[in-house]
Amino acid sequence: MEALESRIHAGPPVCETEVLSAREFLRQHDFPSASDYFNRLMRVQEQMLTRPSVPRQEKRNYGGEAAGCWMQVLSIYDHVILSTCYDGEFNLRRGRIKLSHRFNQAGRIDFVELKLLRSLQPCLNGAFRKLLTVKGYQSLQKDWHAAEAFALRVLPQELVFLFEDIFRCRRDEILGWLVNIGHRTAADSLTDLRGRANGHSPRPESDSEQLCLKALLADEVALPILESAAALESTVECDDPESVVIRYVRR
Repeated sequence: MEALESRIHAGPPVCETEVLSAREFLRQHDFPSASDYFNRLMRVQEQMLTRPSVPRQEKRNYGGEAAGCWMQVLSIYDHVILSTCYDGEFNLRRGRIKLSHRFNQAGRIDFVELKLLRSLQPCLNGAFRKLLTVKGYQSLQKDWHAAEAFALRVLPQELVFLFEDIFRCRRDEILGWLVNIGHRTAADSLTDLRGRANGHSPRPESDSEQLCLKALLADEVALPILESAAALESTVECDDPESVVIRYVRR
């Protein structure tokens, strides 16, 4: 179901036969007709009918330095993924991580993800960890003010590369801070890029298809999303170790 919901927004297009097949699967496995799965399938069908059939902007990849850090911005139809890298040392071991924030059309967070580029435990090199994921973000109203989210029960120790004393803080403070890093990075990077005469070029070893970071100021998808994200700040309330509520306020 999540795959169909995602494809409605990001492609490739969903076929009517796939919807029919999904509905038949639910019936064969005795899902109640009033269940959430049938409701979600109905919303997919409605979006198939109402979403205009126009060519979608291909994914655009921007990279460069802004606000004192090197970052990557992926512009993907109706959302943006903003990523920054951090490295450091802990207990005489070096490590490097990539922290990514996915924002929806209204600048709200969909998830915060960590990639362990070089983990403090070598066996985890290259692994991904979803630190925080908004429940059902594909089908939520885009400009939501409060939403439930899943939080990773045990946060990776590599987060000390962001802030040395991070694990001395309360859990709700840590999670709120992790969300707000993305919003503040969006704000700081836009301020920096708009104040320049020219943008930075990608590093020589980077993907040749990666665009200059300043070029995203002309991106009709990425720019409005980042502007909305830059104007927001969140708090996180912890109901239990794995279930939280994210609430938004404007700065």
